[in-house]
Amino acid sequence: MTATPIGAATWRDLDDAAREREYSPSSCIGGNYQPFVQAYAEKSREARAHTPGRLGLAYRAGGAQRLDLFVPRDGPGRAGLAPLLVFIHGGYWQELSKNDASFAATHCVAQGFALAALDYTLAPHASIVQMVDECRAALAWLHANAASLGIDPQRIVVAGSSAGAHLAAMAALPHPGRVPVKAAVLVSGIYELEPLVGTSINEALALTPESAREVSPALLPLQGFPPTIVCWGEVETTEFKRQSRAFAAQLERVGTRCETFEVAQRNHFDVILDLADPATRLGRSVAALLSSG
Repeated sequence: MTATPIGAATWRDLDDAAREREYSPSSCIGGNYQPFVQAYAEKSREARAHTPGRLGLAYRAGGAQRLDLFVPRDGPGRAGLAPLLVFIHGGYWQELSKNDASFAATHCVAQGFALAALDYTLAPHASIVQMVDECRAALAWLHANAASLGIDPQRIVVAGSSAGAHLAAMAALPHPGRVPVKAAVLVSGIYELEPLVGTSINEALALTPESAREVSPALLPLQGFPPTIVCWGEVETTEFKRQSRAFAAQLERVGTRCETFEVAQRNHFDVILDLADPATRLGRSVAALLSSG
C-alpha cells in the first residue's frame, strides 16, 4: 500500500514552463551553477590532499561502483571504530562524481568521524532503479567490511544532496536486505519524481509517470524510516521547499524523529558545503547524529 502523494495538486497545476523553472534549481541564482560545481571539486581536492584516505575502493565490479573512504586514526566509537557518514552526491542523477564529493572529509576526520564519498553510474548509462541498487550495495559493502575498514557498523549515517538526497532516502527506506542505517541526512532533495516527466531534466532519465512513482520515496511505505535531518537553502524554488517540507511531515506522521529546517542565505548548491562544518547548524546536527548512541 503506497503513501499519499505529497501535494500532487500543487505540481499538477503548474504549466510546462513553470514546472521547468520550479525543478531547475539554478533558476534561483541566475542560471549559472558552474561556480558551485567548481567549488565542490576544489574543496574536495584540498580535503584529499590534507586528509589521508583510501581512494577508489570497489563496492562492486562495475566501473563507476567505487568509493573514497577517509577514516580517523582513532574513532570515538566502540573499540576505536569510527562512526561513518556516507555521502551521495547530487547532479540530477546525470552529473558529478565522488571526486566532487569529499569536501567534508577534513571536518569529519577532525571530529573523529569517517566519510565515504560514493560514485554510482549516471544517466543515461543507468536507470534510477539501477542507481538506487548501487547505493544500497555500497552501504551493504561498507557494513559487511566495517571492522576491517575501521568503521562502526552500528553508526552509519547516509546523507545526500539534491538527487543524492533522493538516493539516500531510497537507501534508508525499509526494504528487503536493507542495511540498518542509524540515520539519514537529506539536503535539498526531491522525493516525488513524477513532476520531472515532461521537463528537460528527464531527457537523460527517461522516466515515465509509472517508473517515476516506483522510485519516489514519498509514495512508498515509510514505516521504520530512521531518524532524519531534512533541510534546504533559503534561496530555492517553491517546489523544492515544498517537497522537503512535505516529506518531513510524512516521516513525522509515521513516527520518524525528524529535524527540519531552512538554512538562511544558502542556495540549492552551496547549502551542502555545511554538511560537516561544526560552525553551522547542519554540521552540528550531523555531528549529533553520528555521536549519539
